[in-house]
Amino acid sequence: QVQLVESGGGLVQAGGSLRLSCAASGRRNAMGWFRQAPGKEREFVTAISWDDFNTYYEDSVKGRFTITRDNSKNTVYLQMNSLKPEDTAVYYCAASTTGLNLRMSSGYNYWGQGTQVTVSS
Repeated sequence: QVQLVESGGGLVQAGGSLRLSCAASGRRNAMGWFRQAPGKEREFVTAISWDDFNTYYEDSVKGRFTITRDNSKNTVYLQMNSLKPEDTAVYYCAASTTGLNLRMSSGYNYWGQGTQVTVSS
């Protein structure tokens, strides 16, 4: 079974940076990040294929967010730069055992508990 633990959220001013971490265990073909703001649906942010390193980004974060891996620590990271108040949300790490439909919540089998990111103006 895949287990995920997120960390690294917090409060930051607009224009600042944060790095989220997701410690993972178990077999998976891809990992991704989603976010959910109050009153809104869960939204795809980014994903990375585990073996071929293909990456995918939602349009609003292209050029600002980067997903990376540290294989020695079994950890995936979300580096967030040039943060905007609109980025405020709970961020969830997710793992996919199929590696399919990675822009959709349904493409993932396992989810972390989330970490809060708040961007002030």
